[in-house]
Parts: sequence; structure tokens; C-alpha cells
Amino acid sequence: MDRTALLVLDVQNELVDPAGKVGSMGFAKVVEQRGLLAKTAAVIAAMRAKQQPVAYVNVGFRADYGDAISRSARLAHLKEKQAIVIGSWGLEFPEAIRPLAHEIVYTKRAVNPFFNTGLETWLHRQGVTTLALCGVYTHMVVDSAARHGDDAGFIVKVLEDCCASPDPELHRIECEKILPLFGSVMSSQAFIDAL
Repeated sequence: MDRTALLVLDVQNELVDPAGKVGSMGFAKVVEQRGLLAKTAAVIAAMRAKQQPVAYVNVGFRADYGDAISRSARLAHLKEKQAIVIGSWGLEFPEAIRPLAHEIVYTKRAVNPFFNTGLETWLHRQGVTTLALCGVYTHMVVDSAARHGDDAGFIVKVLEDCCASPDPELHRIECEKILPLFGSVMSSQAFIDAL
């Protein structure tokens, strides 16, 4: 029997809110223009109505970044801004998509939401066979989750209008050329209709 889990990936205040240290640099505007939060909220509501699991993943580090793994320039940029620090408002999810008390939240320290988290084990314990992905950035966490999910034997569905990248061209290339190699790319409405 097919059981689907929705993964809400890195859709956290720091990245998607205009007051966020990353969101304020223009990405929050992309999120707003795409209607990403409203569309994601509609999918979450549909999943809850069908009693299907919703799992949230955010990214965060200690204030001194002593738990950071990556040595890339991307991380240096976050350190410079003192962004996505555990315990801060930046790690929280916007009100429109906030997790319920019983819903699981994993905090990761890498791009891949499965790396050093209990996410995959939790999904297997829930009997999940299909992953529906929404999140930011499409070319990072969504791509990484799709690849890992496919490798782990899950059916992968990417909800295109519930994902975004700062560069719309990166999002387009991912959705048209890369993500279809690992699963299906569809609209959030098509996904809801098929639930």
C-alpha cells in the first residue's frame, strides 16, 4: 500500500522571509512572486486531511559554527552574516506552514536532508514509499533529497511550484532536465488531486 510523506525542506524564516538574513537579499521576493508559501500550505493541509505524514527539515548551526561540516564558500557566506543559528527566529518555519506539535522536525548541518539525521529511518518506520518534495533551494536541498530518495528506493515527486531557487534559470534547469532523472516533477495541484 502506497504511503506518501511530504518533506518541507529549508522553508525557514532566514531564507524565505524579507526580514531573514538571506531572504532580505532578494530571495524572499522570489518566494513571494511564486506564491510558494500559500501553495505549500495547501499541500500540507491536503496531506493532513488524508492523514499522511508531513516532515520538516531546516538547516542550522551553533553560533560559533563549530558543528559545520562543509568547507565551501557557501558556508563562509552564512558565517559572515551570522545566519541560520540554532535557537534563532531564522530556523523557525513561517506561520503559514508551521509544523503541528506532533509533526517531526529535523535540523541538518548539510545540504542533504538525510545526512546525519534520522529522517530516512523515520520514513521507513512510517511505512513511507513515496516522497513529495517542496523546498528551497531547488538546485540544492531539493536536488539532494531527490537523488538520495531515489537511491534509497522511494518514489520521488517534486512539487515544482512549491520549490524555488534565487536564480530562476537554475530552478528551470533542475525541473526540466535534472530532477526528472530521479522522479516526477508536477504541480502542487496535480499532486493534491492525485492524493
